[in-house]
Amino acid sequence: MKYRTILLFGAPGAGKGTQGKILGNIPNYFHCACGDVFRNLKADSQIGRIFLEYANRGELVPDEPTVELWSQFIDNSKKAGRFNPDTDTLILDGIPRSVHQAEMLKDTLDVRAIFYLRCPNMDKLVERLQRRALRENRLDDANLDIIRHRLKTYERETKPVLNFYGKGIVHKIDSTQTPAKVLYDILRHVCKV
Repeated sequence: MKYRTILLFGAPGAGKGTQGKILGNIPNYFHCACGDVFRNLKADSQIGRIFLEYANRGELVPDEPTVELWSQFIDNSKKAGRFNPDTDTLILDGIPRSVHQAEMLKDTLDVRAIFYLRCPNMDKLVERLQRRALRENRLDDANLDIIRHRLKTYERETKPVLNFYGKGIVHKIDSTQTPAKVLYDILRHVCKV
């Protein structure tokens, strides 16, 4: 069975997590932020050490452990009754982050829409990430060199995922608006999915 899925897509700091948390509170929508799944790992576990090693350099965790960890999280969420694939739409944030991950998940995800949160002003993204680092104690968002590396990695490795799914399901959203206006723009399309 493929999971009915909506992807929240955009550069680090574009607002995916903010919108995902809101959408995940609507009945029959289940939000999964892959970055949160990684950050909740124990630092002394094997996968936790792998995550920290890559995050501290501003790089993506390799595809296989990422997809494996995500699959375990989804399976545990189903067993715990938090996610019911028969009735719920999966809202994904932070996965797939590469074309290879998208290929690995093509038999698992039925992607119905992609909300591409665009922020053309890179300085604004850097500012958002630095504020988030302070608010949420996220070390991977604190260092300016790591932030710039993450943004370059996004452009090189993650942005091509849009072409994998095709333009027909991509909805471009201006993420420089207020969170409420971004949500409004998303909801106008969610109701049609």
